[in-house]
Formats: sequence, structure tokens, C-alpha cells
Amino acid sequence: MSLRVGVYPGTFDPVTRGHMDIIRRGAKLVDRLVIGVTTNPSKSPMFTLPERLAMVEREVADIGGDIQVVSFDSLLMDFAEREHASVIVRGLRAVADFEYEYQMAGMNQQINPRVETVFLMADVSLQPIASRLVKEIALYGGEIGKFVSPAVRADVAARVEQMGRKGSA
Repeated sequence: MSLRVGVYPGTFDPVTRGHMDIIRRGAKLVDRLVIGVTTNPSKSPMFTLPERLAMVEREVADIGGDIQVVSFDSLLMDFAEREHASVIVRGLRAVADFEYEYQMAGMNQQINPRVETVFLMADVSLQPIASRLVKEIALYGGEIGKFVSPAVRADVAARVEQMGRKGSA
């Protein structure tokens, strides 16, 4: 019997409660879940790749099951092949997410039809959470504790302090 391996890719900058919801639920669908932390040329990360890897590893440590956190800088389907994955796990928050994810799933299907994309709807209470918005709120001095774990909140606060608040002289 072969293991069902799933990959959950993202930049996780920072990892949010929404990401963690998808990780917990996605881990139940496969024998091994590989969280792929990637660079995204269209995004300017607050945290370095090693920092994001460490952050995600810390956050998933108590979930249980076979969860691995690795970096990748390639096409998602090449990453899935490398990890022997048969499933890509993606979270959906809203209709706008669906349109983008549907197009990506179609392209990925053309590249490798052996890998299925599984969409998980974010928990209703977590649907509005986006890393981009968490960073923006934090940069303007807002409270992000509802959107991230206490440890990630501390990481973000320390980084904002290091960067200097937006708009300050």
C-alpha cells in the first residue's frame, strides 16, 4: 500500500490561523502532508525563507501526524513530483480565490494529470484572513492577535519594530 502524500504550498508570510486550519484539516486527508514554503516573485516578504520555514515548523509541531515543512523554488507540479505527491491541498476563502485557484488547478492538471487538487473551504470565522492584510495591519500598529498565534504575533511585532513603523520619521 502506497502512502497518500499531499502538498500544501504557500509563502506563509506570516503563517496565519487560516493557514493552520487548512493544515490541520489537510493532514487528515493524506498519510503525509508536505508544507511547501516558497518564494513568490510577485510578493515582497516580511520574513526570509529560513524565518518562514522555522515559523511554520514551530506552528505545526503539536498537530501530530506526518507533517513535513520544506522549501521549494520551482513549479508547483515539479515540487509535487519531487515529493511523490498525488494531491495538492489548497484553501479557499472567497469567490475571488476560487477563480484564481480554478485556473491554476486547470493548468496544473495539464502539466501533470496524476496529481489532483483538493480545495478546502476556510472556516467561516477565518475566511477574511490574508497574510498581506495581517502585515498591513501590523505595519500601521493594529492588533493582529485574532489572525495569528501568539508566537507569530510576537514575530511580526519584532519585525515591525525592526523595520520601524510605516509613516514614522
